Amino acid sequence: MTRLPIHAVLDTLLSALAAGPGAVLIAPPGAGKTTAVAPALIDQAWTQGGTVIVLSPRRVAARAAAERMADERGEPVGQTVGYVTRLDSKRSAATRIVVMTEAIFVAQILSDPDLSGVAAVLFDEAHERHLDADLALALAIEAQGVLRPDLRLLVMSATLDGARFAALLERGSGAAVPVIESAGQAWPLEIRWLGSSAEQRIEVPMAAAIVRAWGETDGDLLAFLPGVREIERVADALATRLPRALVLPLHGQVEPAGQRTAIRRDAGGRRRIVLATSIAETSLTLDGVSVVVDAGLARHAEFDKAAGVTRLVTTRASQAAAAQRAGRAARQGPGIAYRLWEEAGHAGRAAYAPPEILTQDLADLALTLAQWGAGDAAAMAWLDPPPAAALGAARAMLGALGAIDADGAITPHGAAMAQLPMAPGLAHMLLFAARHGRHACTTAARLALLLQERGLGGRSDDLARRLDAWNGDRSARAGAARDLAARWARAALQQVKPGDDGDPPLAVLLAEAFPDRIARARSASGEDWLAAGGRGYRLDPASPLVTARWLVIGDAQGEARGARITAALVLDEVDLAQWLPHRLDQRTTLDWNAADARVEARTERRLGAIVMARVPDPAPDGAAVVAKLIAVLRGTGVALLPLGPASRALIERARYAGIAALCETALLADAEQWLAPLLNGRRDFAIAPGRLHEALTAVLDWDQRQTLDRLAPAEFRTPAGTTHAIDYDHDGGPTAEMRVQALFGLDRHPCVGQPPRPLLLSLTSPGGRPIQTTADLPGFWRGSWRDVVKDMKGRYPRHRWPDMPWTEAPSLKTRNAFEAQKRD
Repeated sequence: MTRLPIHAVLDTLLSALAAGPGAVLIAPPGAGKTTAVAPALIDQAWTQGGTVIVLSPRRVAARAAAERMADERGEPVGQTVGYVTRLDSKRSAATRIVVMTEAIFVAQILSDPDLSGVAAVLFDEAHERHLDADLALALAIEAQGVLRPDLRLLVMSATLDGARFAALLERGSGAAVPVIESAGQAWPLEIRWLGSSAEQRIEVPMAAAIVRAWGETDGDLLAFLPGVREIERVADALATRLPRALVLPLHGQVEPAGQRTAIRRDAGGRRRIVLATSIAETSLTLDGVSVVVDAGLARHAEFDKAAGVTRLVTTRASQAAAAQRAGRAARQGPGIAYRLWEEAGHAGRAAYAPPEILTQDLADLALTLAQWGAGDAAAMAWLDPPPAAALGAARAMLGALGAIDADGAITPHGAAMAQLPMAPGLAHMLLFAARHGRHACTTAARLALLLQERGLGGRSDDLARRLDAWNGDRSARAGAARDLAARWARAALQQVKPGDDGDPPLAVLLAEAFPDRIARARSASGEDWLAAGGRGYRLDPASPLVTARWLVIGDAQGEARGARITAALVLDEVDLAQWLPHRLDQRTTLDWNAADARVEARTERRLGAIVMARVPDPAPDGAAVVAKLIAVLRGTGVALLPLGPASRALIERARYAGIAALCETALLADAEQWLAPLLNGRRDFAIAPGRLHEALTAVLDWDQRQTLDRLAPAEFRTPAGTTHAIDYDHDGGPTAEMRVQALFGLDRHPCVGQPPRPLLLSLTSPGGRPIQTTADLPGFWRGSWRDVVKDMKGRYPRHRWPDMPWTEAPSLKTRNAFEAQKRD
């Protein structure tokens, strides 16, 4: 067996696992950790003939790792070493090492929390922080701590925060967990920086860079591109520019045989160019590769909360990803890596890609935790706990599907959903179809797989066309996918009792999976759509779906506002009414018509945010109308009420008296108590001003009324015994108008309010003409009164105009009448 760098620390690792519950292994690319550690473990006494599970982040890597380990043992895969992926598996009763994807392991531990017969679980490439990997580790740590203290857990990676992972493992076992580091094969690696071009699509400079690298170097070449379409475009360009080169794609849609061809050296010794997604970033060793060309881009799934879909986002690859990619060139000897960006900009890239638990839809995780019985997700062993808001939204969605109850506990329907290896919405769809018979269930299973396996059935926006194309596809990949869908259908049929009430249309099945994505066209062109969940979507005008009126959206990509529909089915409105009446509801809506100043009531038949029909409601619920009117008032203010002069004066008096009960804030807050009785049977605020005044007065209790009359009286009583209304709404403040003679004998200015403020006195002549306005009566008597006397004495000689009016008796009578009164 070839001596690998990992062998230098293998004995230390084996001793640590023999003595304790786990370890963390940090080993650079090419050290041999993926293929050397597991075979060494099965010979240890503590395994007692148990199985060693190796978790791999990708199907192609899982299969390749198993095949390499089996080849090194001189055995066919499926004997001592096997693998299990969603579309392919090879294992037997003799299998001791099973390489599987993280999602497969989650399903296994949920069905068997004891992990019966399993001696150790190895988490390979843990630094990638896939959602399933974080979940699998959390479940394994809890199983070890509660059920299997003898279970060994080993976390492995090339770039890893070993201390954090060690602390996490210690939470479950309570024992110290060592961090063991292995040196890698130190082959020289040269980095060549080619720069970037924002004006061109990435496949143009990539093709040029590959041609350049092909001419400048020897050895096989591995090029990293963000996605399948970019790979195909570069392959087309190379067919013209390097017609004799062996160009091989490597991504998840390539059939297993094609993936093996891309990974291994060419049997005929030809030099090859492998065009790969990030699938080749870690775990895999591509024999013969000594040159890497890196576009510097990464495409990952990100849940868009606003659009309600998981979309593919293309970003700059992190520094860690770039290091992994470049390292592919120097795994077996000296290598060269070409990078399509500037060296000066490299430090500006993110150090690591964000963990998926922080960016993805957590519905599947929430259902798994409910099935596991995790009452408090935050109490589990996470490097980064799931965000509370995202987890809450996921649980709300599960509740709408009937998967969990109000307490968050899994329901029988949710337990049945959890038995199916797919997203909760799709699992719900499959069980719905199963209740309608075997044929419907098989169709639903194929539809579910079609949405998960990119490229299956082509790329049409119309899922019906893609399903037809897949059904007619006789390739190995298509056949394996049909076999998997058949297994899913059988699993669903075991969970429910099939009925015989006919096959639901294809779009109805999809609507059960994504009821919030039932959408109706809101433009004649068919490009603009509104979904039941309230979100807007866009459809390519060249799409075969553009003439439809109703769609059920299976997938959409792009920004939340106007995400582009990439997969959908046409829904007949008749089918909507027949098959999905439980998704429809009828409600009365109340809207404020500002132009007519009244509430308008309409009865609407709705599908979520989509209004299907709307007619006037002649007799809406009275309490609801009153509540709407009060809500409108609170949004607009008391000025919306038809307050008469008396009501306005009352409110102003209360303000001056410091009585908060009649301030606008208090009136709006307590509107249900004082105003609601006046609104019963109404749709507007056209209340008689007198009734409003009575209601406002009734707001005040006896003490407040006494305080109001004392501090802010409605009238001012003069020394002469006359009363005059106080205008509290006057621009100058509280004002009262009276003849000046009524104030004779008064040498102190009257005040109102709390704190007290001078009452503005508007003084008039005996004829009612204004002669002075004052807020300082003593100052007026001793000042400008003399000028008033000079002007008024000649005009009104019969009236009194004394020099010192503050010493005079008040009276409105003429001078002779006043003198006669005194004599009497």
